[in-house]
Amino acid sequence: MTEFWRLPATEIAALVRARRASATEVAKDALARLDAVNPALNAVVDHRPADVLAQAAAIDAATARGEDPGPMAGVPVTIKVNVDQEGYATTNGLRIQKDLVAKQDNPVVANFRKAGAVLLGRTNTPAFSLRWFCRNSLHGHTKNPRDPSITPGGSSGGAAAATAAGIGAVGHGTDIGGSIRYPAYACGIHGLRPTLGRIPVWNASGAERAIGGQVMAVSGPLARTIGDLRLSFAAMCQRDIRDPWWVDAPTEGPPAPKRAALCVRPEGMPTTPEVEAALRDAARRLEAAGWVVEEVDVPPLREPAAIQAMLWLAESRRGLNAALHQEGDADATFIFTAMEELCPTPDMNAFQDGLQKRAYFVRLWMQFFEQYPVAITPVSAELPFRDQSDVESTESFRRIMEAQLTQVGLPLMGLPGLVVTTGLVGRVPVGVQLLAGRYREDLLFTAAEAIEAAGTPASPIDPQG
Repeated sequence: MTEFWRLPATEIAALVRARRASATEVAKDALARLDAVNPALNAVVDHRPADVLAQAAAIDAATARGEDPGPMAGVPVTIKVNVDQEGYATTNGLRIQKDLVAKQDNPVVANFRKAGAVLLGRTNTPAFSLRWFCRNSLHGHTKNPRDPSITPGGSSGGAAAATAAGIGAVGHGTDIGGSIRYPAYACGIHGLRPTLGRIPVWNASGAERAIGGQVMAVSGPLARTIGDLRLSFAAMCQRDIRDPWWVDAPTEGPPAPKRAALCVRPEGMPTTPEVEAALRDAARRLEAAGWVVEEVDVPPLREPAAIQAMLWLAESRRGLNAALHQEGDADATFIFTAMEELCPTPDMNAFQDGLQKRAYFVRLWMQFFEQYPVAITPVSAELPFRDQSDVESTESFRRIMEAQLTQVGLPLMGLPGLVVTTGLVGRVPVGVQLLAGRYREDLLFTAAEAIEAAGTPASPIDPQG
């Protein structure tokens, strides 16, 4: 019997579309893999086998009628628990939302269905989807399949752990401060934070997003191959008028020079030798593929990171603190307190000044990309953190915040970022972050494919003890 869970999404879709395999066969195999490895990980926190098989049967029926089953035909995909999926609770890792059952699909979920994907299960996130770690009081603690002593990342930690372990070929994630990029890094896979407005999103179950979320938060895919990121990105981008930020932009832009900027220590970022080695290795791989790589400074990230935190926390103080008190999650309470200590309450002028300066930083970065179409930066200053180390002390939290400068600084500008895994240090993953101009995910994919091709492909792994 074919172990479909080992295959990339592109191969699964090709098999189902050619009727060389059925979506039902793929779904049964995916469910068996989930049953085999999820107990050790707690990556998927809600799944319904009958629903999964019904989805697959509908795809097979459409194929039998001669209909196009879609570009992701039969591909098992996981969905993060902070977006609406009809009939499932949008918990966001919260006990106070355990009964918040969605009545309609979020656009990103609807687009996966239209593309023929099979929604395999719902993946874990920290409470409020805030942390680079993955534990909450409702669903529990997600482990990293490569090494349980390190974080699987967050907030899309469940998505990354599941994808790395072969529970689905693609994981859906969200990112306002690294929540796609960091879990991909920590679990040794790839992850794309797309340009703001690329992928339509909207939760009918909740209120309108606050302005910080509207200008910084995105959904995107995590996968084991860059080809699977390409495939799922194209599927997720499709039109949905429920998101007023959605932009109908081409997924392929004009030709650009193969020129990349390498920045090892943006604004004094305390990059460790292991991370620097990965950056220089990625640069050499690009050079071998015909790219010109120059080591230069990138535009500011530190002040954008401060503005990002200010915009977000200014809004959370208006209402989220009440929910925080009601939820009573110890991790979330510690994290919010530590963040608020780093970010004084702004007045209206400071809030408006932050939004105004956003345009300035977008302009600086877009001008930079005119000279260097792609930039290579650290994902984090360090290798993936020891699990739960952010809540050990205020000092530990602040060290981690400093290490995550490139995670927090990027979203203010709405720019895309792609994390490419490049290998292991022992059994701990390492990788790099690629940046490009708005709506130039195609350049990120091209550079990432060159880096991926010169290394060892990320394959599904069994959870390590």
